[in-house]
Amino acid sequence: MIPENVEEELLAERNLAGVRAAAENPMVSTTPSVRESLVAFKFGGSSLVGAERMLHAAGLVRPVAQLMQVIVVVSAMKGVTDRLLAIAQAVSEGQNQHARAEAEALLRLHLDVLRDLSLDSDNHDRIARELTSLGRDLLHEVATRTERVSPAASAELFDRLASYGERFSARLFAAALEHSGVASVPVSSSEFVLTCDTFRDAKPHLEQTRQRGREVLLPLLDDGIVPVVTGFIGATPDGRITTLGRNSSDFSGAIIAHVVDADELVIWTDVDGIYTANPKESAQASLLHDLSYDDAHALASSGAKVLHPHVLPLAAETEMTVWVRNTFKPHVRGTRIGPAQQEELA
Repeated sequence: MIPENVEEELLAERNLAGVRAAAENPMVSTTPSVRESLVAFKFGGSSLVGAERMLHAAGLVRPVAQLMQVIVVVSAMKGVTDRLLAIAQAVSEGQNQHARAEAEALLRLHLDVLRDLSLDSDNHDRIARELTSLGRDLLHEVATRTERVSPAASAELFDRLASYGERFSARLFAAALEHSGVASVPVSSSEFVLTCDTFRDAKPHLEQTRQRGREVLLPLLDDGIVPVVTGFIGATPDGRITTLGRNSSDFSGAIIAHVVDADELVIWTDVDGIYTANPKESAQASLLHDLSYDDAHALASSGAKVLHPHVLPLAAETEMTVWVRNTFKPHVRGTRIGPAQQEELA
């Protein structure tokens, strides 16, 4: 059993004791020496379903952002990507009326979340205009198709439509952060994540992505602004939207963290960390508190659900520490993955 004071121990070992002080005292001042640290937070779709969860996640960002630079990477709200892919399938089959109705429903869903964030009227109206503009773009994609789409064009269409989930989510989460007192802006990763043109499973060009991404992100971080970056999506050199494949948002988080030289990547999800087996299927599954990159890779190779396979090599390249933690149990320490010499008993 994880001891009750594990959060204090965790903060101490990471030299982030001020984070807890910030959470308890919102007026705590920022010190330049701590500001030199940079952490990337990646929130999965289950952490962002609805206004209540978005505000809760924003509450995890706020105390840390008072002490250091923070960048956030977001997935689409849980279930949204599946609905967008179903819309793409309907469009590719010429079922435009059904696709349009589903697209309108998705826009209403995100506008409902915006309403529930209870922003002041000016900010509400501004974000509503941004969401509605995105929704119009989505509806335009649907409305302009009047016949079946060829297989070659279908994959590109699927990626374009699937990208709207993260784009909606980034705008809403940036608004939730602003509402929580954190200066924030949404950033589309397609602005700088450069990929090949293998639609639905694009591979990033990391060096070019890093160069472009630093030009976009570092000025925001230097100004004390938290960028909320869309996971999952990139673009070809000629600007066509791509995605990195299903369940690639952890990989996106690692890419963004790599771009800005983050010291740590915290993957916030709906489980307490990495287990020896699926805890939903095995009563003997136990939570692993510390893993080396090699240990985590070995677990993944043996079939354990750990992380996207490309996360660990990217983290190991710069010896970035990766945490897997539960959004809904932030007091639980979670699993730390790092260089072998950092391993110690929890």
